[in-house]
Amino acid sequence: MERLDDVLGYDLKIYQNSSYFSFSLDSIILANYANIRLRDKNIVDFCTGNGVIPLIISNRTKNNIVGVEIQEKLAELATKSVDYNKLGDRITIVNEDVKEFSCKHLNEFDLVLCNPPYFKIEDKSSFNESYEKKIARHEVLFNLEDLCECCKKVLKDNGNLCIVHRTDRLMEILEIFRKYNIEPKRIRFVYENISKESTLVLIEAQKCGSVGLKVESPIILYNLDGTETLE
Repeated sequence: MERLDDVLGYDLKIYQNSSYFSFSLDSIILANYANIRLRDKNIVDFCTGNGVIPLIISNRTKNNIVGVEIQEKLAELATKSVDYNKLGDRITIVNEDVKEFSCKHLNEFDLVLCNPPYFKIEDKSSFNESYEKKIARHEVLFNLEDLCECCKKVLKDNGNLCIVHRTDRLMEILEIFRKYNIEPKRIRFVYENISKESTLVLIEAQKCGSVGLKVESPIILYNLDGTETLE
């Protein structure tokens, strides 16, 4: 069922459908984590889903933002949300495979954001989900190697990539980044509360960047009593 929801913390509305993957807190955290520089004139969000990340970052920049989504119905929802919020002059939604899109837009973008599928195909944890939700969560059509290969194509030299991913895949992520000459620059771990292990990690990396990594203070979502932290 299609519905029109609030984007948490923003004066924005977003169309969602229960048959497809809805936006999560992960995307909101990523959109706020990304460092948008003055020189970042062209920004692209890979695997944009229903377009929540382009909507949020439109509050932080007036420059060109593109969202790329392979699922036609999700791309349609994203386009409806862009139109509803009257942001069509700054946000463009493209219904296309990221791999095909990247071959057409070489060295065009200053910043790539991506909340990619987290789980490998062999992880059957949620394979009882619909195909639409499965490809949003599992690397059926798009994996880490694909992400880095596409970023290497579309990013200008010294362009940045910002992603959110599972902490337990951190070493694999860093190894693949360096394979494609995408140098990790900032890392920030996300914790549900201070008594639990980190399950999510935010990473900013730079194409052809110099060596030098900062590990920033953690994001803690909830206090031990279950209330939300100020952050």
